[in-house]
Amino acid sequence: MVNRLAGIDCGTNSIRLLIADAANGGLSDVHRETRIVRLGQGVDATGQFAPDAIARTRAALSDYAALLGVHGVERVRMVATSAARDVANRDEFFAMTAEVLGAAVPGAVAEVISGAEEAELSFRGAIGELESSRAPFVVVDLGGGSTEMVLGAERVEASYSADIGCVRLTERCLHSDPPTPEEVAAARRVVRERLDVALGVVPVAGARTWVGVAGTMTTLSALAHNLAAYDSAAIHLSRVSGGDLLAVCERLIGMSRGERAALGPMHEGRADVIGGGAIVVEELARELRVRAGIDELTVSEHDILDGIVLSIVG
Repeated sequence: MVNRLAGIDCGTNSIRLLIADAANGGLSDVHRETRIVRLGQGVDATGQFAPDAIARTRAALSDYAALLGVHGVERVRMVATSAARDVANRDEFFAMTAEVLGAAVPGAVAEVISGAEEAELSFRGAIGELESSRAPFVVVDLGGGSTEMVLGAERVEASYSADIGCVRLTERCLHSDPPTPEEVAAARRVVRERLDVALGVVPVAGARTWVGVAGTMTTLSALAHNLAAYDSAAIHLSRVSGGDLLAVCERLIGMSRGERAALGPMHEGRADVIGGGAIVVEELARELRVRAGIDELTVSEHDILDGIVLSIVG
């Protein structure tokens, strides 16, 4: 029996949709889409969702709700992550999602999930197509507001959600265009402090494979492989050597937003914050080389979205 299911992931920078047919324990994509809505705009400073950010998210979610009807989705699960955990006015956001989503699938609502559950869903989605001989895996989901680090083989053994992400770090430290050396140094200090804590909880020394998911990671892979445009098929399960990864990160960090936006694989909504994400990746790459001897990144297009849909299946 085939069930048509959907997952929606609403993060700090983007809202993403996966409609898939579930059968025999696996998923077959029907529709996969990402919109940059910057829901977490200003949250780090104000502690609240901005009205404009909620409006942008509502517009995207309305389009997604229409697609649920077009494709005959039977069940949907929508989760909100880092930004929704931090705000004082999240009831306003969830009232909006209940109205829009419930009109398409009666009774459907969004839910905020913990960093631990976010990490577990990301891990489940990311490792589904990886060979068991490459385990243990350290899966890193670098989002707009937080970075989830997860260690495991068939299941999660340790995880940590660090409050560093490309939007949060950019808003906190990287104010100039391009960022000044002093701003980059300040951002690195923040990242190193958070990673020290994360790596104290997640013992990566025994890991064999580093898996990166979400938009910063996939864009870095596209750039490292000199793709003229973003190509999901070429990016999925691609590998990037440590040297190539550091070179791409360093180049992005020093670029202006306009220079980044001109790069073929770059999503226009990511150009202003990917420098912050590159700093996180650069620092993490150095730590994993020292602590685990890992000098290569494997990038997966399958991530928390796949985990969300699989969680409906059971």
